[in-house]
Amino acid sequence: MKLIAPSLLLVLSCYAATAQQYDFTKPEDRSIQTDNANVSGIERFNIKGQTTYIYQYMPSRQAIRDSMKRDFGDGTSANTISATMFAGLRLWKGGELYVNPEVTAGAGLSNDMGMATPSNGETFRISMQQLTLFMARAYLRQTFSLRNKRARKLGYVNSTQLASEANQLAGYEPKDYLRFYIGKLSLPDLYDRNGIANSPRTQFTNWALMNNAAWDIASDTRGYTYNFTTELQLGKMNYKAGISTMPTVADGYTLETDISKSYSAIAEVSRQITIRKRAGIIRLLGYYNTGRMGNYADANLMAVPSIILTRQAGTAKYGFGLNMQQELSNTLAAFMRIGWNDGKTETWAFAEASQSLSLGLQANGKGWKRAEDNLGFAIAVNALSAAQQTYISRGGYGLNIGGSPQTYSPEMISELYYSFKPLKKSIWISGSYQLCVNAGYNNAYGPLSVFSLRAHAAL
Repeated sequence: MKLIAPSLLLVLSCYAATAQQYDFTKPEDRSIQTDNANVSGIERFNIKGQTTYIYQYMPSRQAIRDSMKRDFGDGTSANTISATMFAGLRLWKGGELYVNPEVTAGAGLSNDMGMATPSNGETFRISMQQLTLFMARAYLRQTFSLRNKRARKLGYVNSTQLASEANQLAGYEPKDYLRFYIGKLSLPDLYDRNGIANSPRTQFTNWALMNNAAWDIASDTRGYTYNFTTELQLGKMNYKAGISTMPTVADGYTLETDISKSYSAIAEVSRQITIRKRAGIIRLLGYYNTGRMGNYADANLMAVPSIILTRQAGTAKYGFGLNMQQELSNTLAAFMRIGWNDGKTETWAFAEASQSLSLGLQANGKGWKRAEDNLGFAIAVNALSAAQQTYISRGGYGLNIGGSPQTYSPEMISELYYSFKPLKKSIWISGSYQLCVNAGYNNAYGPLSVFSLRAHAAL
């Protein structure tokens, strides 16, 4: 393992040495209007922001009990708030630095206990009910242009115009490039991206609909990790590979920076596709996590199963994910995710699922003269491996499920939301409804209804 990272860096450095640095100061007679740009429209720095508030309510007699078996009453409610500053600085040709301080507060319904994929995706970022300031992201991005000289000789335009956005500086990037990311970020910033189901701040709020539920995402309890990723964009193909740190304990605050003890390796291949002249994209993801984790088969041999007591160094988990999105019309698009992991090793950082399937639709408001509005509907089904089923059915504890004997059934979730933009300013108000059947894989629960109200502002 000690030789892998240096060898990878050496190979990539040799590849980068053969690539052409993209000339960010000489766009092809185009301009971008921004206060921080030079005469060529190249933004030197920007500062953006966002804030999101989510209120959720679960009606009477449906409240899930937490691991202490404390009832939350005839009905339960919870709320979360987050605010993020996105600061970007262009350092040199192709080099960009992004820093994101973030403040969060709140909690999920029943403290996120009882559902394999909790109802509020913002709680993946929130670790305390009181306001807490922390550094969410701080990373360097370096881009090298590929095929630049050849394209210009043939008369091709070899760049794409970029707008000024959060963690994106206005300017131009090559259509074919080699790119490196290094620093602290969230792995879903780079992997398992989906334009329809990815952000609980603007789209679906359930965890199963913001990412592949069977991907045990390497991260601390707030969802961030130290990462080194290489990205290669060639025509319609995109390739990514990276290595990330894991928390020292399950869902822990501290990340283990010694990769000889634990790490997560991840790779993804994407291809742009066209079906009946409609754009789409398909992504295939694979990951391998290793560290001091527990084993379900060993825990099931105990009179009282406890995954914590089975933890051993060098334990591994691996899995795969298929991610697709496709335009169906000028106003309608669809998505689907399929996820699987080996189900032998305890959940370490994300959702309690060994297999997952999610699919849904998003309709843009252009169809009813509300171009900034969106309507979405999706369903998700989560399942456990045979060993994890036995463990949970016998009363073993997971990150947010288990604790008492139960009869296993797959967890099923549906969500309907409408996002409304009342003003010209970048403010959206959303309402959503979730229905969960067999919460926490327990057919004694449910169906559970969750109503949400969300306010999101981009600054």
